[in-house]
Order: sequence, then C-alpha cells, then structure tokens
Amino acid sequence: MDKAARLDLIRSTGVIAIMRARSSDQLMDAADAIKAGGVRVIEVTMTTPGAFDVIAAATHRFGDEVLFGAGTVLDTETARAAILAGAGFVVAPTLSLPVVRLCNRYGIPVMPGVFTPTEALAAWEAGADMVKLFPASIGGPALVKAIRAPLPQLDIVPVGGVDLETAAPFIRNGAVALGVGSSLIDQALLDSGDMVELTRRAAGFVEKVREGRQG
Repeated sequence: MDKAARLDLIRSTGVIAIMRARSSDQLMDAADAIKAGGVRVIEVTMTTPGAFDVIAAATHRFGDEVLFGAGTVLDTETARAAILAGAGFVVAPTLSLPVVRLCNRYGIPVMPGVFTPTEALAAWEAGADMVKLFPASIGGPALVKAIRAPLPQLDIVPVGGVDLETAAPFIRNGAVALGVGSSLIDQALLDSGDMVELTRRAAGFVEKVREGRQG
C-alpha cells in the first residue's frame, strides 16, 4: 500500500488496535482474531520485546490484509528502524518534529502525540498526517470537538481512555479514528489465548465507530 491507501485504511477501519505482546506468536494469533472482528490496523508498541522483528514478521505474513505500525516512537533512530522493519505508519506519544520530518521523507504516515490546540497545529504545519490526542481520557470527547472547532482540518485520533462507552461519542465529536489499547486487548487476554473474545471485542469497537458516524 502507498501512503494514501494506508491513511484511507485507518480512516475506513476507524480503529487502531494498540498491542503490547510478549512474543511474535501472540501477536500473530491476536492479529488474526482482530482482523476477523473487522479491525485491520494494529500498532505494535516499541515496548514489545523484539518489536522490530515482530513488525517484520507480521508484515511479511499478512501483507496488505493488516496494516502494522510502530507506536511509542520517541526519536528518529527508532522511527527509521521501524520503517526499515516494515512499519506502515508511525505513532509517537509526544510531538517530535524531527520524527515527523523523517516519516515525511520516507512517505510514511505519522501521528505525533498532542494535547493542546497549539501542539496540534504545530504538528499539522510540520506535516503530520493525523494527530494522536493523548491522554484523551482527561478532556474526553468534548476536547475533540473543542479542538476541531477552530482547526477542522485536523484528523484527530484519541488515545487513552477509549472504551466501548466512549468510542461512539469520540467519533460523533469529530475523531477520525480511535486508538484502543487495554479495553480491546491486554496481556491477560493474550495469555489466556481466548481469541474468540478478542474477535468479539474488535467487532464491538467497529460497531461503535459505525454508530458514531451515523450520528
């Protein structure tokens, strides 16, 4: 997929599953389950052991069926290594302009972390494709609406505090997609191997996104 196709997939899916797995086997099984539930975008955090190898193996196995990205990227060295491993997008918890510039250089969608309108606009002007509103639990859906009022050009992805109760309100208030971590997938669920439950949760978030978009 090219950059435009990757961004279209994030927007159309509306859910980015944020995964911290202990092994590549866990991630592969979880990716199958999440895909069955309708979520085709997965962020592998850099806190995952052997994250680069995991991204490379997952990208090789799933091809264009699932878009894998790198999360918790703090610097350009990590961003470049993730891209070389096959990451299809890069997510940062903070606004790092050098990371934004590097991803633009390689044509990779980049989503830096922001919390204020000033940070959000700075990220957009630097070339960010989307902005990660983090931690979204503090301002909630109303913060998305408030930021987009003067800055409607922003594609905002709330992360932190997104669950089945808040998912549809975030979308209704203008979020283009949702970054979902422990309320979708956590280590206990991975360790239990209950992939049926994981598929059910993924489908639940996809349904909430649909509800939010219908108003």
